[in-house]
Amino acid sequence: MTSRRKPEPGAAAGAAGEFPVETHPFEPFLPRDARLLMLGTFPPAPKRWSMPWYYPNFINDMWRIFGLVFFADRLHFVDEAYKTFRLDDLKAFLAQKGVALFDTALRIRRTTGTASDKDLDIIEPADLDGMLRALPECRAVLTAGQLATHVFTEHFAIDARHLAMGDFAEFGFEGRRLRLYRMPSSSRAYPMALERKAEYYRKMFNEIGLLDDASE
Repeated sequence: MTSRRKPEPGAAAGAAGEFPVETHPFEPFLPRDARLLMLGTFPPAPKRWSMPWYYPNFINDMWRIFGLVFFADRLHFVDEAYKTFRLDDLKAFLAQKGVALFDTALRIRRTTGTASDKDLDIIEPADLDGMLRALPECRAVLTAGQLATHVFTEHFAIDARHLAMGDFAEFGFEGRRLRLYRMPSSSRAYPMALERKAEYYRKMFNEIGLLDDASE
């Protein structure tokens, strides 16, 4: 199973102008009874974090999407006063709902120093098989972003060339049938209104049964 590794001591740039290899800073969040595994690519650099957890950039809208879908309130998980997110509330809610989190890359090098997927060189992918084995109730995987989708579909030999935004492709894993959903990126660099992104996520959550007991 994927686990966090300690950064290599004194990791530094090799050739002039080359960025160091980074190891994923967070532990996988894998509630045993999770029905959905959400996978991005890799967290932004720490200077962009508003909290030490997934989707930490305050201008990333993932947790606003969750607020809209489950509570009809984009600010439900947002701490406006401190420009961060309500981490304890998020963890409790995701565990209760059965939503697991990690990324598709375990070790990367940034090619330009930005947080953009297009500027990431994946040195070592995450242990995708290990994560699914650790989640026996999981029946759906969400990949947010083009690179995350590419890594996942290549690993599991899924033909997603014609997979439309918001749709899913079925695949098999050790006797299980699962769905891979292609979702819009929660980054504001992705040109789609927050409310429209939330509609895609709402449809998916409804299809996999996570809205059946939605919080009021």
